[in-house]
Amino acid sequence: MEDIYTFLKPVDFAVVGIYLLVLIAIGYWVSFIKKRNTGENLFLAGHSLGWGSIGFTMWGTNVGPSMLIASASIGYTTGVVAGNFGWYAFVFIFLLAVVFAPRYLGARVLTLPEFMGKRFGQSTRNILAWYTLMTILISWLSLTLFAGSILVSQMLNLPSWLSVIVLVVIAAFFTVAGGLKAVAYTNVFQMLLLIVVSFILTVAGIMKIGGLETISEYSSAGNGTYLYQFFTDFGNLLRSSWHQFATGVKVLYEETPSSYWNLFLPLDDRNYPWLAIILGYPVMGVWFWCTDQSMVQSVLGARNLQQGQLGANFTGWLKIFDVALFIIPGIACFVLFPDLKDPDEAYMTMVTRLFPVGMTGLIMAVLIAALISTIDSALNSLSTVFTMDIFVKKYKPAATQKEIIYIGRLVTVIGAILAVLLTLAIESIKGLKLFDIFQAILGFLAPPMSVVFLFGVLWKKTTTRAANVALTAGTAFSLGTGVFYLWIFPSEKYTFWPHFLLVSFLLFLVIAFMTYMFTRLDNNASLNEQSSLDYGKLSLPGKKILIPWILLILTMMGLYIIFNGH
Repeated sequence: MEDIYTFLKPVDFAVVGIYLLVLIAIGYWVSFIKKRNTGENLFLAGHSLGWGSIGFTMWGTNVGPSMLIASASIGYTTGVVAGNFGWYAFVFIFLLAVVFAPRYLGARVLTLPEFMGKRFGQSTRNILAWYTLMTILISWLSLTLFAGSILVSQMLNLPSWLSVIVLVVIAAFFTVAGGLKAVAYTNVFQMLLLIVVSFILTVAGIMKIGGLETISEYSSAGNGTYLYQFFTDFGNLLRSSWHQFATGVKVLYEETPSSYWNLFLPLDDRNYPWLAIILGYPVMGVWFWCTDQSMVQSVLGARNLQQGQLGANFTGWLKIFDVALFIIPGIACFVLFPDLKDPDEAYMTMVTRLFPVGMTGLIMAVLIAALISTIDSALNSLSTVFTMDIFVKKYKPAATQKEIIYIGRLVTVIGAILAVLLTLAIESIKGLKLFDIFQAILGFLAPPMSVVFLFGVLWKKTTTRAANVALTAGTAFSLGTGVFYLWIFPSEKYTFWPHFLLVSFLLFLVIAFMTYMFTRLDNNASLNEQSSLDYGKLSLPGKKILIPWILLILTMMGLYIIFNGH
């Protein structure tokens, strides 16, 4: 199998260059020419978000180049089982809607650390600020750089370490040139384009499996003259070639192992046994969908509680598309190109083989720009949290604007260096696929936060000391276990380890027990610094909320039945 970069033509790289130059130009206009608006509550959009905006924002935050590459890779090797990470999420999005959102919105907070500060006191809020820095550095920055380095190395035939450095340098260049604002202004367009591309890729792959040759002929033409004809004929195919599509679906099913179409695999399955998913994913699900600031922020900006709950429901419906848009292309790649040396190349292999010259370059440009957007945003968040929530609040409240700017820039540079080192450490992990690396690392980050938020919201007796011990000692224990699992005694070599999802679940149980015991031992009421946060009583939402959720739950149950009978 030839390397991906050998299929790229000069026009593809020209499209990439033009696209990035346009972004820089827009960034310059936004930064230096367009007048800035003042007095706006940009952080939570003035609590004006409706259910549609909330749903698309949450789903869009969850969708990105890293997800496309990793999902196609796991689809190539294991089939739809990884769809559990999208479809099983509806349970925890429901938990957000009916349990957490009423608490968050009732407390009228801007951030989740602020909520926990109201719940447990300032000491917990300070610890959460450091925890936020760690999660930004690992989950949003290093993992994105890791996936981005795979993409760049595939396209430019560069070693991984050099690809990481190239991405960091490009991100820094965008920041200097005003590119961060440019990417922010175009981010919605980029995400929509990625989704449209994945849809076209799914349909094109299935039609190719069904015997269609037209698309592959365009992609091998060697120039960009067929781009318009590609879209014209593809539109005609969508309207008239249902038989071709149905044939492709039938062949796709027949040419793959039957296990590829089951969401629950046997207990002895090496990849994703059903027990590991049932017990392990909820630990990540609670953390990611209910306690991660980036995911919950749009709900915090809801017009009212009803719109926030409907927006969460809409996110659950959108998550149904994850399998079709992100995993099926990987399964189609398994049928079309079964000899891939590296499954992580599945997504770009489909793009370069099925799309015409020129459009391939556009997709490359969008993927790179979206990666840079995530890296820039993560660096900016890292700098903001440390500078404002730690440096100014705790160490130098009277800091001048010049000092704040200096510290912010210094933290950005230090954060970039740490992210590069962490990315190279992640790259050294052996025996796990890209998707598994993502989930394993998140699985070791999640237990402390899931425990603290669940106890903090569901058990009023939970004390400040118990929460702080869970966030400090619990985090050290969880991440320390992760270091042993991934590097010191890697699971590939040492078979005594259970599945990483089961390890995450066991960590959750240990930290939960520790939190319970510390709460029981804290008989002195003064140990609990919590303010008078009004909890009220948990109650079922009204019919306008309940009916869409019942329909979604029934739909998801139907999908799980359909994809477990093979």
